[in-house]
Amino acid sequence: MKAVFLDKSSLDKNDLDFTALKQSHKDWELHQQTSAAETLERTKNAEIIVSNKVLIDKTVIENAEKLKLICIAATGTNNVDLDFAKEKGIQVCNVRAYGTHSVSQHVITALLMLMRSIPQYQAAIKKGDWQKSKEFCLLDYAIEDLNDKTLGIIGYGELGKGVAKLAEAFGMNIIIAERKGKKESHATVTLENLLIQADVISLHCPLTAETENLIGNNELELMKANAILINMARGGIVDEAALAEALLNKQIGGAAIDVLVKEPPADDSILLSLDMPNLIITPHIAWASRTARQNVLNQISENVQNFVLNKKLINEIT
Repeated sequence: MKAVFLDKSSLDKNDLDFTALKQSHKDWELHQQTSAAETLERTKNAEIIVSNKVLIDKTVIENAEKLKLICIAATGTNNVDLDFAKEKGIQVCNVRAYGTHSVSQHVITALLMLMRSIPQYQAAIKKGDWQKSKEFCLLDYAIEDLNDKTLGIIGYGELGKGVAKLAEAFGMNIIIAERKGKKESHATVTLENLLIQADVISLHCPLTAETENLIGNNELELMKANAILINMARGGIVDEAALAEALLNKQIGGAAIDVLVKEPPADDSILLSLDMPNLIITPHIAWASRTARQNVLNQISENVQNFVLNKKLINEIT
């Protein structure tokens, strides 16, 4: 029986060590990418499937008669039919807490760039503004410190806590949005109060029916005129049209976005069409430091090895 990795290139750019993975099972089949049309053929004899984003739905699971384990090379599980996998007795596991440092550092990097107007100053140098200056420095754009600013975190799990830890080191004040119906061990504020109070809002919640378009017109209107919105979670949490309008109308101070509703995006993506120095967009890379990606691979390797040795899996879902 074989183990198949369907979309290796979504994780690896020839910079990761696959030794542990290859040693975890005797018959690996590694594919850079797998289209929907190729999935059934590549998985039909698989005992183990590893997938980052390739859809493993009911049809795929039914076709893979020897399948016993699905390893998701991500924390999100929306690409696997978990209910049907459970019905068929197939174990499913994901990876967790692999990119806390990577995401947290990406958040703070983007925030510093916006607070200190780095994009504007870089553009000014390229235009020759500094070279023509009558002073030794340029002070054409706002420069703000992080200390004493209030950071509002929506989603206080592994990543939210990681961001809070770094922000506190910069002297920021932290407030955390409450989760409806949940008792928390830490102090929280309502979402409305967080939006009103925060100088910076950072999203770290999963995309669910409750969080889809969580930040829309009404929420953006509550934010301070100089507030910064950061989304390193999932694109659907923010209404992209509403955010574009808020930025164009100078309703908020800026935004840093690492995720979009559609990925990869279309050329006519509403946020990509904006040419604004106070909007930083990165291509879903907050999670993707080399160390974080190796952590993903290491967790998958450990799970496959545990499965082969009939040991308890880590992060088992079903």
